[in-house]
Amino acid sequence: MIVRLAGERDFGGFLGLAGGVEQWFGAMVDEPGFHEAVREHIRGGLALVAVSGGSVVGGLLFGGAAPVFRVHWLVVAEDARGQGVGQALMGEAERRFVRGRGAGCVEVVTFGADHPGAVASGARVFYERLGFSPAEAAPAGPEGGSRQVFRRVVGEPA
Repeated sequence: MIVRLAGERDFGGFLGLAGGVEQWFGAMVDEPGFHEAVREHIRGGLALVAVSGGSVVGGLLFGGAAPVFRVHWLVVAEDARGQGVGQALMGEAERRFVRGRGAGCVEVVTFGADHPGAVASGARVFYERLGFSPAEAAPAGPEGGSRQVFRRVVGEPA
C-alpha cells in the first residue's frame, strides 16, 4: 500500500469510497457539493489517498491550521478495513499537514455513540486507538444520525 497526495486522477476513487458509506453519511456520489469539496482539497494539496493493487482503498480530506487542524473526511474501503489503511492515512496527514506547525489539536466529527455506523464502521474505536478523545456533540449528519467531535492534542508550544 502507498499513501500519497491525491491528484485529479483519483477523483473516481473518492466517489467509489463515498458510494460505500452513503448509508451512514447520506448521498455524496451524485452531490455537486461533495464533488467540489473533493476537487478543492485535491487542488489545495490537502487530499490523500491510499492505493493498493492500483485501486484507491482509502481517502482523506484535511484542513485547518494551528491551533485547530481538521479531518474533513476519512473513508477506508470496506474490504480494506482493519489492515492499517486508516492509520497510514492519518499518519501521513499528520506528517504533511501538522508537524512543525505549532501546538493545537486535530478534530474530527464522527458518529455519535448511538449511531448504527459507530459500531459497523469501527470509526469511534479507530479514533480512540489513535489517541483521540470524545468531546462535545456535533450537529446531526445529513441522514439525521448523531455525530460527535473527537480531539487529539498535537504539536509542542512554541
